[in-house]
Amino acid sequence: MITVITGVGARGQVGEAVAAALAARGDTVLLVSRDADEVVARAGELAATGRRAFGYPCDLANVDDVQGLAQRIAIEHGDQLDALVNLAGGWGASGPLADSDPRELDRLMRINLTTAYLTTRAFLPMLARARGSIVFFASESVLEGARTSGSVGYAAAKAGVVALMRSVADEGRELGVRANALAPGSIRTATNEASMGAKTRYVERDEVASAVAFLTSPAASAISSQIIRLRALP
Repeated sequence: MITVITGVGARGQVGEAVAAALAARGDTVLLVSRDADEVVARAGELAATGRRAFGYPCDLANVDDVQGLAQRIAIEHGDQLDALVNLAGGWGASGPLADSDPRELDRLMRINLTTAYLTTRAFLPMLARARGSIVFFASESVLEGARTSGSVGYAAAKAGVVALMRSVADEGRELGVRANALAPGSIRTATNEASMGAKTRYVERDEVASAVAFLTSPAASAISSQIIRLRALP
């Protein structure tokens, strides 16, 4: 399988674990991040263990950069793609709605929703040729009853990701492409532990990686347009 994974840059983040899991099952993993040094380093670490991994720098919020990335990957790895994992994104607190900064809303929309939209748009023809699958990353903030006070921008961006996933899944029925979304709580990453502390109940990175591996496997060939919640265990 050939799999594109976005948002694989800094060490200790969830993208690192997802890339390692998919490479270990035999995928050729094509890692994408805005930071060229980081993504090349993550790919190099996997390649040093005998895995097939390649790093590609790209500004995923720039349509021309993303189209260029898709063209480059088609040239270097063929015009079929088995899976796309839209991991790129980020969190931010907006504060009370009446006092929130519209520029923060724009930033959160850009890094969460725009990146997923542009990447899916660019790679969808390649995915259709392979009858592949897409995994989007939402958040537990989009689920019924979630507490989203103070984080309206993030919640709105992730709700947009869910709407995008459903639209892609609907269109994908005609193309043979599946699309699903994971909705995790706080994931144990280096960034989250630094900001929220070690006592927070986290979803483990390996659990996220296992869910991605399942959704992009033949075992999930009948699953599409689903939001799958990942909860921290007591």
